[in-house]
Amino acid sequence: MAGRAVLIAIGVVFAAILLFALVVGLYIKSTYNGFIEKSQAVDAQWGQVQTQYQRRFDLIPNLVEATKGIFQQEQQVFGQLAEARTRYAGAVTPDQRAQAATQVESALARLLVVVENYPQLHSQANVAQLMDELAGTENRISVERKRYNEQVLAYNNSVLRFPSNVIAGMFNFSQRNYFNAAPGTETAPKVQF
Repeated sequence: MAGRAVLIAIGVVFAAILLFALVVGLYIKSTYNGFIEKSQAVDAQWGQVQTQYQRRFDLIPNLVEATKGIFQQEQQVFGQLAEARTRYAGAVTPDQRAQAATQVESALARLLVVVENYPQLHSQANVAQLMDELAGTENRISVERKRYNEQVLAYNNSVLRFPSNVIAGMFNFSQRNYFNAAPGTETAPKVQF
């Protein structure tokens, strides 16, 4: 009977050790998979940030071209108006003044045609629309950066908390960096025309 009790005791100890090893193994597996999921979430969120960066980079050339169009239209019409006004101011004889006034009227008529046909206003609407899209993209970038930092926070907390930090150390999971603004971005840029 004593031999049987010893065998039962050894069996219980062996079962307890086996159960403990199984629980530890399941914990390690679960924690490791959690690190993988959180790491992948951080990477996926960074992909969203990059998608918004690409959207920004795609919008900028369109904005530049639309702005060039406005400046070209204004430059041409206002250049003609300025030239006609200069000729009128420099005119001495009534004939010269009449001819210069005709040029002013002609330039004004062209300006009215431009306004009536709305190409300048249409260009401005395009620029306004592109500016709105760019502002929206900047907002999206800000939101995606915030979400990225939230994913990094969740991941880093898992890497640092006990006992998961032991598993993180075993499998070389280390903290990820937060998105931080570049130095000097706290100062608004000066725009001069």
